Amino acid sequence: MNRAYYSATIKDFLNTSPEIILGKLAIRNTFALEQSQRDAWLEEINILRKVLCNFQGMIYFEFSIPRMGQRIDAVLLIGSVIFVLEFKVGGKIVTQYAFDQVWDYALDLKNFHETSHEQFIVPILIATKAHLSPYVISSTQQNDKLLFPIKCNSSMLGKVIEGVLNFCEGKEIDQLNWENGRYSPTPTIVEAAMALYNGHSVEEISRNDASAINLNKTTAVISDIIRQSREQSQKSICFVTGVPGAGKTLVGLNIATTHIDKTNDLYSVFLSGNGPLVAVLREALTRDKLRHDKENGKKTKKGEVMANVKMFIQNVHNFRDECLVDQTKPPIEHVALFDEAQRAWDSMQTSSFMRNKKNNLNFHQSEPEFLVSCLDRHVDWAVIVCLVGGGQEINTGEAGISEWINSLIRYFPDWHVYISSRLTDSEYSAGNAISKLLPRSNVVYKDELHLAVSMRSFRAENVSLLVKQMLDLDVEAARSTLEEIKEKFPIVITRDLSNAKRWLKKQARGTERYGIVVSSQAERLKPHAIDVRTPIDPIHWFLDTKEDVRSSYYLEDVATEFQIQGLELDWICCTWDADLRYAKDKWAYWSFRGNRWMHIRKEVRQNYLKNAYRVLLTRARQGMVIVVPNGDEEDPTRCSDYYDPIYEYLVIIGFTVV
Repeated sequence: MNRAYYSATIKDFLNTSPEIILGKLAIRNTFALEQSQRDAWLEEINILRKVLCNFQGMIYFEFSIPRMGQRIDAVLLIGSVIFVLEFKVGGKIVTQYAFDQVWDYALDLKNFHETSHEQFIVPILIATKAHLSPYVISSTQQNDKLLFPIKCNSSMLGKVIEGVLNFCEGKEIDQLNWENGRYSPTPTIVEAAMALYNGHSVEEISRNDASAINLNKTTAVISDIIRQSREQSQKSICFVTGVPGAGKTLVGLNIATTHIDKTNDLYSVFLSGNGPLVAVLREALTRDKLRHDKENGKKTKKGEVMANVKMFIQNVHNFRDECLVDQTKPPIEHVALFDEAQRAWDSMQTSSFMRNKKNNLNFHQSEPEFLVSCLDRHVDWAVIVCLVGGGQEINTGEAGISEWINSLIRYFPDWHVYISSRLTDSEYSAGNAISKLLPRSNVVYKDELHLAVSMRSFRAENVSLLVKQMLDLDVEAARSTLEEIKEKFPIVITRDLSNAKRWLKKQARGTERYGIVVSSQAERLKPHAIDVRTPIDPIHWFLDTKEDVRSSYYLEDVATEFQIQGLELDWICCTWDADLRYAKDKWAYWSFRGNRWMHIRKEVRQNYLKNAYRVLLTRARQGMVIVVPNGDEEDPTRCSDYYDPIYEYLVIIGFTVV
């Protein structure tokens, strides 16, 4: 593993001049080297030369964390401990941002670096000129050998290292074994988008263990289809399936970033009808680019950066509208990737929207039909990649994947069709339509187009399976799956929202993000200060810091299935209202209208509500608390009979009560 700009034994480091070390750091640095960076490196080198005289081990400068797009100032291997050092040269105060930063670095190693999992890891923040009270060495609540970050100045550092080594007794770390350990991160979709946009490969920022290897296989198969389509001047469409959190969006973003070659007229675009997802990704990429430019002394305007980002990630409705301007001209892109393609609108919903919002009375196509027709305008070649989630339709007018297939059958017989072998599974609702494709010769089924392993939770792969079993009322199967995952992925239940908030805050470390999610039909959570009719700004909720009252961290604003679909948090509080009730071994579906609950009788709307809870319950990466409020007998809209059976059902499955 060669992830550091400079690495050496501590002995060799002490015997090498600072100028030579600085030169090696400068050679590996890919950015313009500012004088301030040179001075900071020299200061760090000189501090560590004084501190490490009495220690043996290894030192690594500028250690790469590609998932975060950042580098650790220094990592030390001494005895049984991995020290993660973040310097604030000249710093007189310790900020919360810097404190969380060094904690995040340590968490990255603990969670994603194979040979760091079982080691003591100690993050240390060194504000070189700060006046600080005596340091404290202590373990976190999780007791997983990751210690609380320690704050110190340059003169205290030696004593801190010595104190930690006395506190952490264990076997000395094997340097070669540690260096050769696999780094298998599981980034959030926001982190993944930023890393890919900055030129990292999908291999650098994703797991590479055997259970998740088909992520790379899926990407390779799609790339081959794009290459073949271009070489043979043919038009192709791929249907990629996957369980929740399996990496469908990551595949789409990866293809979109790698299949761009402007000199050879190759453009790709990632399209989504998920407005919050598009807004959050665009803003995250823009902020990240501005941050990088600022760090490297480059002045950039936010509008210019955002304009480039918008070329890469577009709202599918904006793409549609642009194609309507001139209905003969093909779009500039030859490759279009549609995220959550099953959520594209049917002809009734599209026509209604075009009539009421765009004053277009002559539009009578479904969204899939029109979008294929746009790419079909190319005279040479085109590729569409449909990323398909199962059980994710949550809104009126979402056509499901069958409308894409029916459109191909009716109007585009020459298109080559590549289908995931799992598209016939019941949750994709495409079985009858697929059977109509069988007579066509240009249809190919590929196992590699299915992503079978959820990677949203790096702690437990079967969270989505557990949620499916819960919602399918398969109690015995849910119990068994819960037993498998509960050690690594805590799921607890409570009747008290305040208790749930305390649990979230205790679990989260560093900048691990947490928040409250609820169904958009959860109208009777108002007594708990949850009002689903007060919309959040997803940019602030998902991206802003702990200090911002609009962020998820504040646990005041809540996200519904519409804001959080396609995104995720580390820790989730899902507050369950009386819209989805457990009653006599089945679910009862309700909607609050005016001053009372009303039965939802249409099967399609029942599915939307059930899928809403499927989305909410599969958004956590590390753990979840489910709140089922107590009823209030003085309020006929919040009877105990509505809530108690839900809670009792979850207790029967075996969730821990807190």
